[in-house]
Amino acid sequence: MIVAGFGLRASASEDSLRAALAATGAMGLTAIAVPADKADHPALAALAASLKLPLLAVPLAQLVAERTPTQSARQPRRYGCGSVCEAAALSACGPGARLIRPRQISPCGTVTVAVATVSAQGFLP
Repeated sequence: MIVAGFGLRASASEDSLRAALAATGAMGLTAIAVPADKADHPALAALAASLKLPLLAVPLAQLVAERTPTQSARQPRRYGCGSVCEAAALSACGPGARLIRPRQISPCGTVTVAVATVSAQGFLP
């Protein structure tokens, strides 16, 4: 499983999401993950549909439980984690997940993205 986790502002566009994802160089994605309160963002729905990937809404309580290597000073307090995109990707992958691309910020500054993976057995060597 390989999941791209996104954090985004209301003004984010499908193009900004796509550019941020392309910058990670990630291939073989199996899903896109976002905080539950952003799951109805039209640009996310459009991206997921065009990539033919499921859009996973991660409950806010799960984001808080994830420890992230990145600690953003601008992260809204409501998420309770250091990096919402890293937490979303890790949480969606489940136990044993690890980041393969830490948080990256889009050039326009409206999107963050991180990529996580986990083996089918729930752990990686």
